[in-house]
Amino acid sequence: MWRPASGLAWAAARTFPRMGKTVNRLFCAGRIGAHLEKECGRRQGRTAPPWRILFFGTDEFAQRVLEKLHPSRFLKTGKMLVQQLEVVTLPATKSAELPVRKYALMNQISVHDWPYFAPNDYFDVGIIVSFGNLLSETLIQQFPYGILNLHPSLLPRWRGPAPIFHTLIHGDQVTGVTIIQIRPTRFDVGPIVMQQECAVPPRCTADELGVILAETGAEMLLSTLESLPELVKNAREQSKEGITFAPKINVGMSWVNWQEQTWEELDQIYRAIGSRIPLRTLWMDKTVKLLDLVDVREIPVSLAFTPEQLIPGTIHFHKESNTLLVRCKNGWSGFKLVVLKKVLSAADFYNGYLHPYFRKGSKINQTATRFQTHKPEKKPKAKLSKRTGMSLDVNNLNDSVLYN
Repeated sequence: MWRPASGLAWAAARTFPRMGKTVNRLFCAGRIGAHLEKECGRRQGRTAPPWRILFFGTDEFAQRVLEKLHPSRFLKTGKMLVQQLEVVTLPATKSAELPVRKYALMNQISVHDWPYFAPNDYFDVGIIVSFGNLLSETLIQQFPYGILNLHPSLLPRWRGPAPIFHTLIHGDQVTGVTIIQIRPTRFDVGPIVMQQECAVPPRCTADELGVILAETGAEMLLSTLESLPELVKNAREQSKEGITFAPKINVGMSWVNWQEQTWEELDQIYRAIGSRIPLRTLWMDKTVKLLDLVDVREIPVSLAFTPEQLIPGTIHFHKESNTLLVRCKNGWSGFKLVVLKKVLSAADFYNGYLHPYFRKGSKINQTATRFQTHKPEKKPKAKLSKRTGMSLDVNNLNDSVLYN
């Protein structure tokens, strides 16, 4: 396939697409006219709006930012802010299109599948939001103002792919949005271009907080674009203190430890991951998922309990509120629904499974009236390979061989 001889030749070929190889030959011979020289010079990077932007994103959070950026082509003064906007996202899957791809296609925005390498200086700045892929130094250098990352936390707190979830899990009362210039090889370590604090609303969920931070971040992004050269020039390095990490959420985080976790901690975890990964526990060696957690402070519990009934994991059905109360480290947590083979209300679970053990005169099976804490199996230590000197997981040799 024929390719232009250089970046300027590429611009020439794009300007005169029908001339093809002829343009390349003319360019190399130095016989391009003044019009083409002017066009090529325009692509060397601008010092003021309007900007040519390449947006990298995938999920709903990124989509909300793109929704704000796309129609904001002009400033309040009438001056153009964004001249060109194109999108890079992951390829479509068989199950469903990613939110960013879907929005871009619906709004006639050019979409490129990742991996994609932008032509040199064809865009002024890149914007990356919830993308999840490291970008190479070569790609970053294609943009005169680099690539800006909109990150929903007050960096350096909660570096990593799941800052909103960890904000709630750890009970942070203040969070925010940080716009940084990205660097290759490592996530979330670049210099800070702009940062803004946001209060975390009481008892909000990860989805609700995500909407707030996406809207805040989008407004910050527009402000950044208005004064892009100045803000990039004055970007400051992140503090070396207060660094925390926010790894991806997983099922292991959803197992309840009734002896160690307080009801406040359970409430924080539920609001953070409950809509994606339900809290879970064990009952009679069966996994039970816990849904629709309620604020037990709103449930009047004035019953007298025996010491045995205050053991963590003990179940009590509160008939007046149709709530399943479960004793944890420092009090009661409450759930309206559970899943055991199918979704059951608190009343259905009590009447169908627990009631026989609570009937008057029956010998109560203590195991049946309590949820048990799940104890994950300990994996055997990896053995050292004599041939390679590398550790091999004896339970997962296929993966070890694949990555070695």
